[in-house]
Amino acid sequence: MSSPTAKSSGKLDEKQVKALVSLLADDDPAVYRTVRQKIVSCGPIAAQWVGLHRLSNDPVLRRHAQEIIQHFSRQEADTQLLSFCLTQGEDFDLERGALLLARTQYPEINMEAYSALLDHLAGELRDRLDLSGDPVRTLSVMADYLFVEKGFAGDETNFHDPENSYLNRVLDRRKGSHISLSVVYLLLARRLRLPVAGIGLPGHFVCRYQSSRQEFYIDPFRKGCLLSKADCVKYVAKLRHPFEESCLAPMSARRILLKICVNLHQIYTHLKSPAHSERLQRYLWALEK
Repeated sequence: MSSPTAKSSGKLDEKQVKALVSLLADDDPAVYRTVRQKIVSCGPIAAQWVGLHRLSNDPVLRRHAQEIIQHFSRQEADTQLLSFCLTQGEDFDLERGALLLARTQYPEINMEAYSALLDHLAGELRDRLDLSGDPVRTLSVMADYLFVEKGFAGDETNFHDPENSYLNRVLDRRKGSHISLSVVYLLLARRLRLPVAGIGLPGHFVCRYQSSRQEFYIDPFRKGCLLSKADCVKYVAKLRHPFEESCLAPMSARRILLKICVNLHQIYTHLKSPAHSERLQRYLWALEK
């Protein structure tokens, strides 16, 4: 492989590139900050020559190279999500939006692999369900499969863990927030062509199964327990929030992703992570357009 040239290294000639790479192997944090700033200022093209050292035998050089590559990958993921939010309509592909959001934090994830995992879960469910039978039985089988056999559960202890909001980590850990678990439920229900929608109650998120004959509310955060409309009204009343029919209105994919980003923004603000808070603020702006 030929050495980087001035043209391919973002205003740096070959000698300068080699000098920066040698300094990347310095374990002094102050030196690394200065070198990193210089490399990042060259733009994404710098990822090409930094990437040559991701598998270096030098652990310091390897660690620093991987961190810089991840920076550029996150930058690219950030741009892709913003473009998606700004160019898609109200009912965009929720799965793609949630996975693009996940890539902004975990840029190396394989989005197709997570979609394949959801396909697999839905396929196993399909073999167990009588989709033309009693809806209560259908929802009961789904609850047993997801929340007993597969072990999905609401994280009731660490509300400020960002991992509870990223779809890839929810699928990895089988633990999440009320809205992220509802998203998993929704994505599986859509694969099974079940009439399920997301409902953003004040302070909580549930799903609704609605056919021409029956209506149920499902709480994935509490192991898929079934609720009536009256149960939802009581929940809202407990919060001393005025109940309106709009409380039970289905949310569009855009509003669901917006709600996830609002929660993440609040979490990062609580954790005093300004860089992440600013990143989420950009997504809120794009989703509210």
